[in-house]
Amino acid sequence: MNRTVRSVATSLAVGFAMYFAARGVWWIEQPTGPLLMVAAIALYLVVVNVAILWDSAIDVRMPLWVALLTLVASAMIPALVTLSLDPLTRTAPFATWYIGALGLIGVVCVVRRRFVIGWLVVLVLVAASSLALGFFVALSLGLVGSLMWVAVAHLLVMFWDRAVRDTERLAGIQQAVSAWHATQQVRQKERRLRTQFALAVAGPVLSRAVATQGMLDDEERLQARLAEGRLRDELRGADLLNDAVRDAIEDARRRGAVVTVFDEGGMDEVDEERRAQIRDELAGVLRNADAERWIIRAARDPRTAVTVVGRAGAGGQSDDDAVDVWHEIPRDRG
Repeated sequence: MNRTVRSVATSLAVGFAMYFAARGVWWIEQPTGPLLMVAAIALYLVVVNVAILWDSAIDVRMPLWVALLTLVASAMIPALVTLSLDPLTRTAPFATWYIGALGLIGVVCVVRRRFVIGWLVVLVLVAASSLALGFFVALSLGLVGSLMWVAVAHLLVMFWDRAVRDTERLAGIQQAVSAWHATQQVRQKERRLRTQFALAVAGPVLSRAVATQGMLDDEERLQARLAEGRLRDELRGADLLNDAVRDAIEDARRRGAVVTVFDEGGMDEVDEERRAQIRDELAGVLRNADAERWIIRAARDPRTAVTVVGRAGAGGQSDDDAVDVWHEIPRDRG
């Protein structure tokens, strides 16, 4: 679409340039200096085509040297035309072709994002035509149209650039929303799978408890407590768990320890390889130390992914001296 708009605009600009050059050639009275008129037309054709076409396929912004060349030529063209004509013929239709021609050059500069150069071309045109024809005469012979062309082109370019920026921003937002939805769907699927897994573990024990109306023997009560803990772990700290961590937590509970797992986002933005290392390290900590109460917490911290605390007391508040294990697992490899 952008390529089509650019090609159409380029074709229109070249077509108008040829039209103004044809107007200059089609003189009805012989100029006093025909070579000067021909030189002005030739200079215009070269400069306007360079301004329109040079690097236009690569970048919409006009090269600086082309812009400066265009500005210099815009001052030379009216002077050459004026010097080539008798004062009595300077208001003839063929003699004022440069007013529209320089207006087109100003539009080209604006469209190719050289706004200052475009308006300087307009100022040069106003000054040159006013000196040669008089300000109000120049206005009546097309100067108003050239001024309006450049002003409208400037507004259209501003609106176009703003629309492009808004479109790119909206596209970025749409991509971010799509990515967020995809992430949420994956997380919901993971939560469903983990819940199904936990229920598969706890289901038989719960069925036995319902069937016996809670009259369980010691082994069944232990299995119920382990199943309840497994279900709670899967719901509150699934990112911290793998088979090794689950087995280590179950071993600690079988020894009578109370294990609490909290996942508050500490594993977010950690790559999967590092997550596996963190889980293995967590399983090793749980196996290699004894405590009556374990607190495993993955908080949002820039440096620490998981904090493991082992206390001597299984309930109530305890002093710092009662902390048997304090282990921090960093987010990044140490």
